[in-house]
Amino acid sequence: MRLVLIWLLRLFVAVLVLAVLGSGLVWYLVSRSLPEFDGEITIPGLQSQVRIIRDANAIPHIKATRDHDAWFALGLVHAQDRLWQMELSRRAAQGRLSALLGAQTLEVDRLVKTLDLYGLASRSVAAQSAETTAALEAYSDGVNAWIRHVNTEARGRGAPEFFLFGGELSPWTPADSLGILKIMALRLSVAAANEVRRAQLLLALPPDRVADILPDYPVPARMAMPRSTARSAAPTGMRRAELPESLLHLSPRPGGSTAPLLAQFGPVSDPDMGGASNAWAVDGTRSSGGKPLMANDPHLWLSAPSVWHLASVEAPGLAVIGGALPGVPGILVGRNRAIGWGLTTTNVDDQDLYVEELNPDNPNEYLLPDGTWAEFETRSIRIEVDGQITRTDIVRSTRHGPVLTGTQFGADRITPDGFVTALAWTALAEGDTGLTAVMDVMRAGDVETAMEAAAGVVAPAQNLMIASEDGIGLVVAGAIPDRSPFSLSQGRVPSAGAHGANDWLGIRPASDNPRVLRPASGAVANANNRVTDEPYPAHLSFNWARPYRIQRLEKELAVRSFHSRDGFVALQNDAVSEMARSVLPLIAQDLWWREGTPAIGDEMRREALELLAGWNGEMDQHGPEPLIFKEWMRALTRRLAQDELGALFEDLTGVRPIFVERVFRNIDGAEIWCDVNKTPEVETCQQAASIALDDALARLARDYGGDVNGWRWGAEHIAVHRHTPLGYLSPIGGL
Repeated sequence: MRLVLIWLLRLFVAVLVLAVLGSGLVWYLVSRSLPEFDGEITIPGLQSQVRIIRDANAIPHIKATRDHDAWFALGLVHAQDRLWQMELSRRAAQGRLSALLGAQTLEVDRLVKTLDLYGLASRSVAAQSAETTAALEAYSDGVNAWIRHVNTEARGRGAPEFFLFGGELSPWTPADSLGILKIMALRLSVAAANEVRRAQLLLALPPDRVADILPDYPVPARMAMPRSTARSAAPTGMRRAELPESLLHLSPRPGGSTAPLLAQFGPVSDPDMGGASNAWAVDGTRSSGGKPLMANDPHLWLSAPSVWHLASVEAPGLAVIGGALPGVPGILVGRNRAIGWGLTTTNVDDQDLYVEELNPDNPNEYLLPDGTWAEFETRSIRIEVDGQITRTDIVRSTRHGPVLTGTQFGADRITPDGFVTALAWTALAEGDTGLTAVMDVMRAGDVETAMEAAAGVVAPAQNLMIASEDGIGLVVAGAIPDRSPFSLSQGRVPSAGAHGANDWLGIRPASDNPRVLRPASGAVANANNRVTDEPYPAHLSFNWARPYRIQRLEKELAVRSFHSRDGFVALQNDAVSEMARSVLPLIAQDLWWREGTPAIGDEMRREALELLAGWNGEMDQHGPEPLIFKEWMRALTRRLAQDELGALFEDLTGVRPIFVERVFRNIDGAEIWCDVNKTPEVETCQQAASIALDDALARLARDYGGDVNGWRWGAEHIAVHRHTPLGYLSPIGGL
């Protein structure tokens, strides 16, 4: 027995030693792949010495004596800090994710190759200015120089993730950088998804009811901020748009669920998850220091690492600092010595779906407006899939654009038998000069020059805000389709491809894009809100972000004559919800003043209503009020809409406050939603609100206990930055 114990002890020690040695080897290899910020390295390709100074937050400050070396160094530090992120980004643009990650990203690759995003990026290199081309080449040289340094100096594999995933790391090219911008455009464009949603609802509901659940923007447009606040108009009805006759034979089809990893990569965003970017500025007449002030928070999805990479780049005639996209030379949001600039998404309707009729005698042809048939243009695509055979397919295109297949943009939900759906999108045009526009804005010395430079932006359309000592301004930067005034669809629902009036007439001149320069009020702001009140076809879009954030900005900017930097910081951190202030009195007024209402847990109901009655709308993470209100809104939206929408309701994510406002204000008869159509009784909106409150409290009590005062908004709303892709493949990535 003693001999057995000795051998067991020896075996345990041996296993322990091997585990320690293995862990040490893994740590050595991984740690060698992490960036080091101290010391001096010699990198071939530089024309002179470059200093890269990292501050306390590891943000690189690049100081070069030549432009070439500045962009070379930015490529090097991006590769040093974010090589794995860059590799995934360019693979997404190339349609090569599946070669690394397997079949779970196959549909992402198929869509990207259907749209030929990387082909467009490659052909756009020649469209850039000579200065931009030189920056692209220098940046690529810097990325590749770091990769060579990693290999020659045994620096691991450049990033720890490369030990977990195979695949060759090919040299970086200018087309890779432009491809990343194409993917960004795709992720920020939701017009086609909005068309599908509206078409589905129009197949299920009368147009007046669709106007409730998908309402028009309810208040006037805003670019310049008034010096004093004014009450906004009440929500209005929708403009009518006609569905193609082919769609009228369809039944509404709900969408399917999307795998988390596909949702992270996949280039098509949910229309309700378009982000919440904000920007505002005041000129010297409204600043306590007599100089202009600007704030920008360009919200994008949460990830680890962040979408943005902060850097400072200095060279003769160039001094910029701000946020860059790893893989792309240039500072997209930031400042130089003369101006500061920020971005928010415009929500321009830059995509249209066209339902094309197939020739019943020849499925290789589709119908033209003159009644004749045209052959599809075709090209082959090839998708490598890790561990599986390579997939091949044929992509067809019509005169409007590439033909979508499967679930791409939800086309399967609105394409009848005997038809196909094609996509027209501004980003599919040849010769995209967007990066040159970025470079020109970076070097601009005044507001007018920056606005002129923005004319080269194609997609995604952005609101460009500029502040300098000579004034402030805001301009819509991006290509805007010129639609016919006789269009039946108005770009709001999928269009009949054989109806010529639905075709685009071209792209509007950039000089016609909405703008404001040096407003008399001395303030401009944008929160993805409507920027023009022009009617169709000069309207830009029917779909804008909810107006509550711009109303908050308008109120806070007008409340004082002069603003300071600290005041702008406080406004960026402001957590008061104008939506809650607007909607809560509507849904709670009857309950606040009515006594004796029977409910589940009467004491809990009383406490919740008392808390909400004294609440100022601040979404304080330590308070129960925002949690109660948000869950109440969620339950109320479901109670109002689910019986009419059925399975389609699951496609309408989150709460819909403008819908609730329309219902409780009975705009255009919207209170009809309060009646449950499956019961003989006629339910009121007050009853719906009361039952929804009980539903909300029951759910919160189940998850957080029976003490209302112990509930916390922050307990349910935690910002999780997931690693890509580990955060979607394993629990460790979400920690």
